[in-house]
Amino acid sequence: MNGRERMLEAFARREPDRVPVWEMAFNEESIIKLASFFTDDLPPMKFAQQMTPEEKIKLLNCLFTIVRELELDGLSSLALLNTEPAGEDLVKDGWGRLLRVSEEGEATAVGGPVSSPADLDSLEPYHPQQAELLVLMASKGNFGDEIAQVFVQPGPFRESWTFLGSMEKLLFYYIKDPGFVHALARLATDFILEVVDMAVELGADIIGLDGDLAFSQTTLMAPAQYNEYILPYHKEITARVHEHGRLIFKHSDGNMWPIMDGIVEAGFDGFHPVQPQCMDIGEVKAKYGDRLCILGNIDCMHLLPFGTEEEVERSVKETIAAAAPGGGYVISSSNSIHPGVKPENYLAMVKAARKYGDYPITIGA
Repeated sequence: MNGRERMLEAFARREPDRVPVWEMAFNEESIIKLASFFTDDLPPMKFAQQMTPEEKIKLLNCLFTIVRELELDGLSSLALLNTEPAGEDLVKDGWGRLLRVSEEGEATAVGGPVSSPADLDSLEPYHPQQAELLVLMASKGNFGDEIAQVFVQPGPFRESWTFLGSMEKLLFYYIKDPGFVHALARLATDFILEVVDMAVELGADIIGLDGDLAFSQTTLMAPAQYNEYILPYHKEITARVHEHGRLIFKHSDGNMWPIMDGIVEAGFDGFHPVQPQCMDIGEVKAKYGDRLCILGNIDCMHLLPFGTEEEVERSVKETIAAAAPGGGYVISSSNSIHPGVKPENYLAMVKAARKYGDYPITIGA
């Protein structure tokens, strides 16, 4: 099997030849550090927003080198919306959202084009541009059908609160003005459907719907609020993906137990990342493994940054034993390979996945 076949078999909740290995995301620093094990042709250590076009090409080539050298089974990409400088460490995107670039290089909305329901009338919808999916096109061009092309897009909850510039503002309107919340979700969903159509046209096999719905204790909203304000739009998005003959998973950190039934009802094919501080992957597999492909769970909060390679191997072995039998499991970190992850530990994770991940799974039998 090649990587694409392996990932699709796992999403079908069947056993491929071995457990697929994939990551939701790599940061610039993690890409450069990992690529240094395989090549000397590295860009300078800085964020992509600060790189020249030539340096960005080097960064992308480094990512492709990692995929090839480690024989990863899929590669994630996302839309890079056009932005313009808007002050110190701020940029503005096509929607008019103000984004602050953190020390880790992640852009977070701190201001939006909408401050009240009255602003919706004057808001011009933004339409995705094909050039913003350049990473997907480059990955498809480099790997073809050799690996799964995973395209990651923020979901309607995240898109909605970024229009306001604050999650707290959106949750306030859950109580104050439900109609406004639905109007924002409608705007967000229409945009997401356009992005999905374009991503599929450009070669995406799997869509990842990003955006946390929970923190470590419980969900950010009550299950009834998820059912009212988010579930209908999730259903629209999963239906569109399935109309294209593609697959879709939901990503959310945190304790998602209160709304896991809703994730299934929404029509998602998979769930990522089963954060180990909040959810036991064996329990998730036992309860939902017949309806969802399970992705993730290798701790990137403590284990991958601070653990030993031996501890990483042990965790991988235990996780495969709990989640892989019967198929329907893709191994990855519990979020992403961020700058704090020791590259040696990520390499140890991939090596252990190869060591213990061949089907039929015999460890823990």
